[in-house]
Amino acid sequence: MTLRMLVFPLLLAALAGPLLAAECPRLLQGELPRLRAKGSIDLCQRFAGKPLLVVNTASHCGFAPQFKGLEALYKRYQAQGLEVLGVPSDDFKQEAADSTETAKVCYVNYGVTFAMTEPQRVTGDQAIPLFKDLAQQSSAPRWNFYKYVVDRQGKVIASFSSLTKPDDEDLRAAVEKAIASQP
Repeated sequence: MTLRMLVFPLLLAALAGPLLAAECPRLLQGELPRLRAKGSIDLCQRFAGKPLLVVNTASHCGFAPQFKGLEALYKRYQAQGLEVLGVPSDDFKQEAADSTETAKVCYVNYGVTFAMTEPQRVTGDQAIPLFKDLAQQSSAPRWNFYKYVVDRQGKVIASFSSLTKPDDEDLRAAVEKAIASQP
């Protein structure tokens, strides 16, 4: 094996890293820990170039039954590339104190199969970068189950209040617009 054969792949890998980071929208730069699972979700690797619905959730919120509708929406559009990211948060004092309970509500009670993170801050100065960027492009969540529809370029094309149910016609239209967007 020649030195060239060893160095060339390393050089390509070193150059590809910054190139890939440059293609990743700012919104998706970073990682979040998976809910009750090993590892984390690399936002760019998992969601770049895909239509995305981001929802801040809370296990003990009166809107928690929306998990069922979110799962149905995900299943309906998953084959067309839609991803859903649930981000539990106790910012509005309605999230379980233990992520085991959060996971039970999501996975057992509502059968969620879309990506869920460990609880995070989603409002104010302590908000995680994802939600700071969502707020900058749209507005900060005013309550649990605030929904952001993001196109394939990482731009928020619509946001919806907690009162908007996952089967809402306007929400579905925004999801379909995000799906139709070009990467």
